[in-house]
Amino acid sequence: MNRLRTLALIAFTAAVSLQAQPPMPTDSWPTYNGDFSGRRFSPLTKINSTNVRSLTLSWMWRLSASGGSSSNIRSTPLMADGVIYLSTEDNAFAVDARTGRELWHYIWASSGGRHNGNKGMAMFGNFLYFETGDCHLVSLNKEDGKLRWSKSICDVDQFYFASVAPVVVGNHVIAGVSGDDSDVGGYIESHDPETGELQWRFYTVPQKKGDAGSESWPNDDMSSHGGGMTWVPVTYDPELKMIYVTTGNPQPVIAYANRKGDNLYTCSLVAVNADTGKMVWAFQSSPHDTHDWDSTQTAVLFDGQINGQPRKLVAQAARNGKFFVLDRVTGKAIISTEFVKTNWSLGFDAKGQPIPNPEKNPSLAGTLVSPNSGGSTNWFPPTFSPATGLFYVNASRNFGEFYLYDATDNPQGWGGNSQGSWSENMLEAIDYKTGKVKWRHPWEGGASYGLLSTAGNLIFSGAPGGSIEALNATNGDPLWHARLAGGVSNSPVTWELDGTQYLVVGGGDTLYGFAMLAK
Repeated sequence: MNRLRTLALIAFTAAVSLQAQPPMPTDSWPTYNGDFSGRRFSPLTKINSTNVRSLTLSWMWRLSASGGSSSNIRSTPLMADGVIYLSTEDNAFAVDARTGRELWHYIWASSGGRHNGNKGMAMFGNFLYFETGDCHLVSLNKEDGKLRWSKSICDVDQFYFASVAPVVVGNHVIAGVSGDDSDVGGYIESHDPETGELQWRFYTVPQKKGDAGSESWPNDDMSSHGGGMTWVPVTYDPELKMIYVTTGNPQPVIAYANRKGDNLYTCSLVAVNADTGKMVWAFQSSPHDTHDWDSTQTAVLFDGQINGQPRKLVAQAARNGKFFVLDRVTGKAIISTEFVKTNWSLGFDAKGQPIPNPEKNPSLAGTLVSPNSGGSTNWFPPTFSPATGLFYVNASRNFGEFYLYDATDNPQGWGGNSQGSWSENMLEAIDYKTGKVKWRHPWEGGASYGLLSTAGNLIFSGAPGGSIEALNATNGDPLWHARLAGGVSNSPVTWELDGTQYLVVGGGDTLYGFAMLAK
């Protein structure tokens, strides 16, 4: 049996080399998703489906944050040259990747704002970057954590806040913004990595009449205050020089009487030129959203075969339960389907975009809709394995009663909500060529966990009951798990250091380093 497993792993690993993909680093984790693609796939194989049962704890590091920080590690750790860098709200840390010993700790003196789970840092040469709840982009020295500069990127008085992990592409630090409590417009902006000076800003909603998408709003006032927050880090194609931005829901939230139209470019996947900040194309996954289904789920980039022809692709499992595969050069839909059963749409239009069913709009009496406002997935990252050709996502089939709080002709802010009911949760593996689910692994509890895939034929995920779990990437069989004191609170990552492959994951206020230690 062990020989058969080994032969299967060799064949699996060989399949990785057949994929036309840029190499993912093995000795570091330099950006939020490991590389620009959003795949969260590692070519490492020292931890694999034949030996993962021997994975053991190597070290632990416990958060000592102060100054308004939460007790949970939500951020994805970065690692370079044997040092881990991570952030929480208003705090940044450097930790020895071999031992878990803290090297330095930086505290940002916050002036207020909303603190909603900082998602991580960016790295560029000897510099680090992270966002703060009071709307600043901060740059530190990697060596000692000393402040280099800080720049205001949003206005807390308008109820914006900042929690997104920045991404450095070329000579651009790309920062996103968050906030749903007031009717404001979303955007990303680019800063010079050396000086922090603003290079450009791209609004996700039209700011004036005549702007692209303005015809999808009733007037300028509604469009310029129309939401479309950029909650999740961008992905990037360096050959095309395109940034892929996924955008949030329109505002007012859930209530919709004063924003007739598709409300572009909310709930959309938008390609933006990295050097100019100009839109290249857009695809809307939830036209005229009335259910708080932001489409900020990661846009995952990969090259593949469609009908025997090589294509540059981008895929997204959206919060509304729909799965899309697009040509990432043109934005044209190739696959439009659903990855869980939903009841809110009437099919897809000629562009491959869903057609909302108006009978499923929220109402004063309540409307039963699937999924609920939490969605069929959410902000936590999926993963794509070029070895299996499968897109993996933690998913939920659920229902909710959607209610309007404000049924007037001019609602503002949050105009409704949903009350959840029955749900079932699972990890799904989706064939990108067909959009069909190849296998499901059920969870007995919630499924709000980010994923990691490896060339060792493994998927790592948080699991109900506070565990980190490894599954066979080919068939979904569970292979290993370890119980964490606080439950998994971020997305797992991996790298090789001194010939040892590590798996690193946050659980509550503790960072755990697992390894296949020599006997």
